[in-house]
Amino acid sequence: MYASLLKFKTAPGKRAEAEGLADKLYPVLKGMKGRKIAVYFGDPDTNEYGSFYTWETKEDLEAGINSIQSKLQGLLGPIVIEPPVRKIYEVYEPKT
Repeated sequence: MYASLLKFKTAPGKRAEAEGLADKLYPVLKGMKGRKIAVYFGDPDTNEYGSFYTWETKEDLEAGINSIQSKLQGLLGPIVIEPPVRKIYEVYEPKT
């Protein structure tokens, strides 16, 4: 399994816009092949927001990110004050 963590910073007072971004992206991601978890988070005190997704395979993750990249850039462009940062991780699942 693989995880994608995206973080971005907005100008003050952009919480509604950041939440609106999640509302617009989730329906697109919801049915994508291999997507497992979608979590959106934020801190209005620091104006930092982001998303965390998990995917079955790295190929599914890359396909999902590639399919929303231009939409995401268009949505983020008007609200971010610095470039967003995306990190990709392999997920370790503990042995039981």
